[in-house]
Amino acid sequence: MRNLIEATLDEILPPSGERPSLLHEAMRYAVGSGGKRIRPLVCLAAAEAVGGRAQDARHAAAAIELLHNYTLVHDDLPAMDDDTERRGSPTTWAKFGEANAILAGDALQALAFAAAAKSPRNAAQIVAALAAAALGVVQGQVEDVAPSRSADRETVEFIYGHKTADLFVAAAAMGGYAGGGGDADIAALREFALNLGLAFQYEDDLLDGDSPYSRDETERLVRETTERALAALSRLPGDTSRLAGIATGLVGRTS
Repeated sequence: MRNLIEATLDEILPPSGERPSLLHEAMRYAVGSGGKRIRPLVCLAAAEAVGGRAQDARHAAAAIELLHNYTLVHDDLPAMDDDTERRGSPTTWAKFGEANAILAGDALQALAFAAAAKSPRNAAQIVAALAAAALGVVQGQVEDVAPSRSADRETVEFIYGHKTADLFVAAAAMGGYAGGGGDADIAALREFALNLGLAFQYEDDLLDGDSPYSRDETERLVRETTERALAALSRLPGDTSRLAGIATGLVGRTS
């Protein structure tokens, strides 16, 4: 499945030598600089979980990965998190400059919608799910960077639900639509992915040592959200083994 994702991304991204080559080089750098590809893997596996084929969700999977990488490029900017390194390499803005990084992120977002529209089934629903995630991530980021934001639980959960979980929810829903799933299937996938995204964020907090909650509570939240994610899979008609494997694999990870 990883090979399918990489091949589709390579097909959709513009050639680095095509004018303007600097923009296309920055786009390919941002997308190709590593990462687990968890969101597109969720998308492909969701298509199988509703009884469809992973192949039918390849454009949707590429779209969610392009959108994800656009958010990372912009998050790293000096006006946001001011990070100069990601995945052991210079961030896009550190390598290409701030202006080119902003433009590369803009282009990746536009390309994500173009990729989603190529889906052979339920393209309108897939594009709508992608748009909802794009808006949700921005809403979460606004709350995250607000200079006067409180650290109360409601605010933390709003940020986690939108900045992190919304992309997982979109990935699963897009895969479900691409696989021909019905309304009940999409609802189960959304429930799975919301809890998966929250578990992913809580586990990240444990790895980074910066959880707003105690370690014991954070570990409890990881367990509870993972259990809820796995429980939602029982309502799906297809092969859910890949989705289950993704959920259990996130617990206790070391990177």
